[in-house]
Parts: sequence; structure tokens; C-alpha cells
Amino acid sequence: MSHIYVYSPSSAVPDRSVIQRGVKRLEALGHEVELDKAVFARKMRFAGDDEIRLAAIHRAAESGADIALITRGGYGLTRLLPDIRYKVLAKAIDRGMSFVGHSDFTALQCAVMAQTGRVTWSGPALGEDFGGEGEPDDIMQACFEDLASGQGEGAGWQLPRAESRERAFEAKGLLWGGNLAMIAALAGTPWFPKAKGGILYLEDVGEHPYRVERMLTQLLYAGVLQQQKAILIGQFTNYRLAPHDRGFELKTVVQWLRAQVKAPVFTGLPFGHVPTKLVLPVGAKVEMAAEGRDAIVVWGHRH
Repeated sequence: MSHIYVYSPSSAVPDRSVIQRGVKRLEALGHEVELDKAVFARKMRFAGDDEIRLAAIHRAAESGADIALITRGGYGLTRLLPDIRYKVLAKAIDRGMSFVGHSDFTALQCAVMAQTGRVTWSGPALGEDFGGEGEPDDIMQACFEDLASGQGEGAGWQLPRAESRERAFEAKGLLWGGNLAMIAALAGTPWFPKAKGGILYLEDVGEHPYRVERMLTQLLYAGVLQQQKAILIGQFTNYRLAPHDRGFELKTVVQWLRAQVKAPVFTGLPFGHVPTKLVLPVGAKVEMAAEGRDAIVVWGHRH
């Protein structure tokens, strides 16, 4: 059983019942769930003003919980980055706490990696992934339970048939990434990780392929993409193509990206704003391998 501390560092929770349902499901799995006192706070679109959300992050770090889990993403963490007490978060991680989330949470993950070198986890949010009306995704839940029990040591997925590799690919490096918009927004700031020779994974939601390409171009011109040993493309969802795109789509962007960098670009990673998502360690040393249609990232036990 894990002690899970739930807090809201970004956008406000629009529906309390979603959080309550998520709590019940985690408790049914045997976990002890503690809600931060400001979990339902609201100011405009945010889960409280900046001071309230900043205090929630620090309370989560000082809670003694095994896992600090966000209610949802949205927007707001980039406003807080200069004032976060990173030593407090680092101490919590050193004691064994796992900070888990995705989407806007990528901003905090990048900052923790850049400022402390500690590992956080890309994974579910309470509301989106545990609190929906349907049952939680089996793969997501299994990956989360592996993290909670300290048993997770890697993740694998199937590449599209068109990307089947006759020759095996192998690489070692720091795994990092998450939401593309957050990563692009942090480029050139003190909260952007130095991950030369890394393995970068990316996802986003509601971004037209041309905007995805524009953000990738920013990372390319900043010299970030050229430094990676591999780029993993996760799920890019909930966008709408226009008639004047005339065939310009996400696969066009992937083809363009492959022409810009020497590192291999793999697609199909089960991660993003989708029910089926892996739990991945941001800032961990990993080994990656791909052969045929099989791809795997291995990091070993973290506890």
C-alpha cells in the first residue's frame, strides 16, 4: 500500500466528482489517499492564486507520502518555476517520494531535472486517468501499480509496421521529455534540462501539425534535437486538419523531423493525453533497444 498525496498545481478542478471517483478507485487498490487542503481551490482558470498553488507543491513534498499525484494539468506551473524551493523537492525525492503527472506538469519535471538532477515520473493524473466515468485503462493502471510497489523497471511498445527495423538499435542516455509545448516554452531558460546524448520523448494535445512542427523547429534551431540519441514520438491528439492543409499532416512533420536529425525518430509511444499511457522516469539513465517492431526502454528498479 502506498500513501498518495493529491494536489492541484495547475488548472482548477472543474468537477469534484471526478476527483472523488479517482480517490475511491485508488483506495480500492489498497492505497491511502490524502487530499491537499487547496485541491479544489479556484482563482480564474487556476487552482488558486500562485501563492496557493506554490504552497500546495511544497506541502506535497513535505507530506511524507510515497507518491505526489496531480489532480490535472492545464496551465499554470511555468508561472511558479522561479519560486519553487527545489531543495525541498530534492529531499523528498531522496527520501523515496515519486512526483507523478503529465501535461502542464512537464514544466515542473523539466525544472526539477535542470535544478537538481532528480528523477520525476511522467504518468497519470488523478482526474483524467482514475476519475473518469469508465474504468481506468489496464496498462496505465498496471504501470502505476508497478511504480507504487517499486517493481517497475522498463516499458515496451510496438512500432508501426512501416518502422520495422531489420538492424537492431541500441542506445544509453538520460530519458526526458513530456509535453512538447511545455518543453519548447522552457528552451533558453534556467529550467530547461541539459540532456546532451539523451533520449527525448514528446506528446501534445490540441496542437495542429504545423504548430507541432514550429515547436520542433524551435528545439532544432536551439540545438536541442541534434544532441539526442533518439527521439520518441508519443500521442498527438485532438487536433483538426483544415482543407487548405492539402495533405500536410502529422506524418508529414515526422518525415520532416527525420530529415533534420541523424538520431532515429520512433513513433507509436503509448504516452500522452490518451487513456493508455506508460509511466516513464524523467531524468533517469536508461537503455533503449529496438528491433523488428519491438521497442523497449529499461531503467531497472528505482527503490
